[in-house]
Amino acid sequence: MFKTIKALFVKYRSPILYVFFGGCTTLINWAAYYLLYSVAGVRNVPSTVIAWILAVAFAFITNKLWVFDSRAFDKKTLLREIWTFTAARLATGVLDVVVMYFAVDVFALNANVWKLLSNVVVIVLNYVFSKLIVFKRTGPER
Repeated sequence: MFKTIKALFVKYRSPILYVFFGGCTTLINWAAYYLLYSVAGVRNVPSTVIAWILAVAFAFITNKLWVFDSRAFDKKTLLREIWTFTAARLATGVLDVVVMYFAVDVFALNANVWKLLSNVVVIVLNYVFSKLIVFKRTGPER
């Protein structure tokens, strides 16, 4: 039984770690927002932006080191990874806003259902972008 579980983990290591660290990223985002907005009294938008930045930074580090096992730390590669990771997260964030705007504000559909559907698409796209673009394996350093 343990061998089977271990074999499944080895086979699906990247998606399993992606889901785990994604959950941790979400907790960091929520906790940072709560501490800034509810405890420290920082206004809503700055609290949201700071929480997003902290969450994306955490996600970048965990995705680079553990999910996609990127061991390239030369300046050129690191800057490319940071830029493409952040750009992908911004793009999927904009996609989320656009989907929610049209689904809820334009077509008056169920906000909770569409938020779930939108998040599923965003999570899958973030994984695909990270695997195929951001942390793509190109050299022996990985």
